[in-house]
Amino acid sequence: MAGPNASKLADSSRARSGARKPVGKSAVAAKTAGAAPKKPRSSAASAQKADRGTPYHHGDLHEALLKAAKRVADREGINGLTLRAVAREAGVSHAAPAHHFGDVTGLLSELAAIGFQKFSAALGEAACGAGPDALSAARARASAYVAFARDNPCMFQLMFRAERLDHTRPILNEASKAAFAKLAGIVAAQRHEDIALDHLTIEQAADVARIWSQVHGFAMLYLDGRLQHILDATPGVTAEELLAAMLKPTPACQ
Repeated sequence: MAGPNASKLADSSRARSGARKPVGKSAVAAKTAGAAPKKPRSSAASAQKADRGTPYHHGDLHEALLKAAKRVADREGINGLTLRAVAREAGVSHAAPAHHFGDVTGLLSELAAIGFQKFSAALGEAACGAGPDALSAARARASAYVAFARDNPCMFQLMFRAERLDHTRPILNEASKAAFAKLAGIVAAQRHEDIALDHLTIEQAADVARIWSQVHGFAMLYLDGRLQHILDATPGVTAEELLAAMLKPTPACQ
């Protein structure tokens, strides 16, 4: 048998139940409308995440990165050539250049190898297009040496920046040796004899060092504008004519 206290408890429970109102759709919508909207993930962030998890599938990416590196070097100089700068120029992930070249030294070394290949080709073409005598071929190669420096100043300076390159890399080692052989051809033409670069006489070595010093020094002075006062003092003489006159054999060498 329930007492009066039990009746009071039942009445209180019914009152509390009646006070609870069901939550309708309008209340849920209002709550949702008041919440701050979620920011959509940016396309850049999505792309970066995809780059980190996706291997590179670009059949020409290696070549594209080298072309991008040359553009950066021509525009900003060798000191501005970094892996990140090349990645931005090529429009790829920052990890892409490191994936292909390892580090910036690897990138610069391969870029320099391409320079040496083009340089070697230019010297060879110059000799083929020269006159029939050996001296004309020697002068043509020397002129092509300076012309390459004039037309490709940044590449030319990179090719001879030993502290930025790794000459143990096969592609650079082979390309630079081939170019040096073409340079030695200038000396061979002047001496009227074949030269074996792995076994030089002291006279041959001295002539190679002398000609290289002359031609390379001339090219660097030309790039720096330091020859202009000499040309100004010699009316009507071009840089090519000055180089040819400089390379004429002295009576003792004839």
